[in-house]
Amino acid sequence: MTPLTRSILPSILPSTGVTVGRTPAGPERVMQFGEGNFLRAFVDWMFQELIDRGLYDGRIVVVQPLENGMVAALNRQEGLYTVVQRGYEGGTLTERRNLIAAVSRGIDPYTRYEDFLAAARNPDLRVIVSNTTESGIRYTACERPAERCPASFPAKVTALLFERFTAFTGDPSKGMLIIPCELIERNGDELKRCVLRHAEDWNCGGAFTAWVEGHCRFYNTLVDRIVPGFPKEEMAELTAQFGYRDDLLVACEVFHKWVIQGHPDAQRELRFTEAGLNVVWTDDITPHRTLKVRILNGAHTTFTIPAYLAGKEFVKESMEDELIGRFIRDAVGAEILPTLAFHEQEKIAFAEAVLERFRNPHIKHALLSITLNTLSKYAVRVLPSLLEYHRLNGTVPARLSFGLAALIRFYRPAGTDANGSVGEYDGRRYPIQDVPEVLSAFRTLWETHGSDHAALAEAVLSRNDWWGTDLRNVSGLSAAVRQYLDRIASGGIRNVIAHF
Repeated sequence: MTPLTRSILPSILPSTGVTVGRTPAGPERVMQFGEGNFLRAFVDWMFQELIDRGLYDGRIVVVQPLENGMVAALNRQEGLYTVVQRGYEGGTLTERRNLIAAVSRGIDPYTRYEDFLAAARNPDLRVIVSNTTESGIRYTACERPAERCPASFPAKVTALLFERFTAFTGDPSKGMLIIPCELIERNGDELKRCVLRHAEDWNCGGAFTAWVEGHCRFYNTLVDRIVPGFPKEEMAELTAQFGYRDDLLVACEVFHKWVIQGHPDAQRELRFTEAGLNVVWTDDITPHRTLKVRILNGAHTTFTIPAYLAGKEFVKESMEDELIGRFIRDAVGAEILPTLAFHEQEKIAFAEAVLERFRNPHIKHALLSITLNTLSKYAVRVLPSLLEYHRLNGTVPARLSFGLAALIRFYRPAGTDANGSVGEYDGRRYPIQDVPEVLSAFRTLWETHGSDHAALAEAVLSRNDWWGTDLRNVSGLSAAVRQYLDRIASGGIRNVIAHF
């Protein structure tokens, strides 16, 4: 089958159902850190909507944030890929197929660092967007880069901004709109804090700091769209329908929401709401974030690993399982919702809508795809509910505590393969996807305490660097995690779920 490149765009017929997006004539105005499924099905799709409506004329240059990534595949397809949206809209089943043409190219800064710096010197560059997961926006001390790309995302942003500041001698008009999508609290503020700390470490000077503070806008955001990713099982059928092979095809739900808090410059320049997109500009992102992260993301993170270890592959399949479905509903209804200080009907309605989205029959959301960086996700998405439940009731929530125990078991390494660390449970091997420091720490923890679940639980809970506090001080949590680890080992994960 013909691979997807720009040369075949004129031959894509309406009968394929694919709407081919306009290729923008303008320069690269957006730099995107991250080439994964979410950004391509969310941010890039939104920019394509702007372009198609004549509300924006700029291209997106994508930067690969990790050494091993997908930029080579993106460049082979000349920045093109297809987004398939599926779900219910106003009670009617909807499917849309959009070919995204807004991406100009991808840069691997680890092999083409000068290309990365050259992009910083582009006078038309204006916007930075990113999604490097919850573990991405984190300060990690490093030397000021000379000819090699710094490892962390905040250090890359600092290097980019300093190169730009230097190239344009601090021109205020060359400041950037920086809109991160990582699901951490006040993500823009945190990224700015990291950038300023790197600037201080690297002796970039007071003029640079003043330029960042005065002319670069950092936005706090919240993103919401379920993006299962590459629809592997449907590829043969979709390829035949499209008439081309798309190795970067991404599936997602129809629902989307982007909440953005910050200086009004971005709202004036990025006319998302005028394009009919569900983008909310607000002075206070907190209530939007709390509902979404604690309910939708918190539920995902709580049940994904137990469901996978119980033999399930997909979210919808898990929802339809009698035991696991009940576990999910009860975790949300009995342990998450009571910790949220919202009107009862508001949070119940939101939770019901979320569970309905999990049951979307046209989205195959693989559980393993959600397990990436689960440790940091648990700290952000689940732990606040656990701690608030404990504060309100004096006891720990059973299902959320069990979710933590299941996480610890999931992170038990059984070896490695070409892609990295591998775990094993009930005869099934699976990838453990997290940053090297976390994988190394769990390897040591299991080697040291594997046969002593009490000591293992204490060691994991003691990690202030993971949790932001010493969880051994949460009365009853160590005992609960140890008990669930014992029960998982003796009776199996499904048997534990059955007893909730």
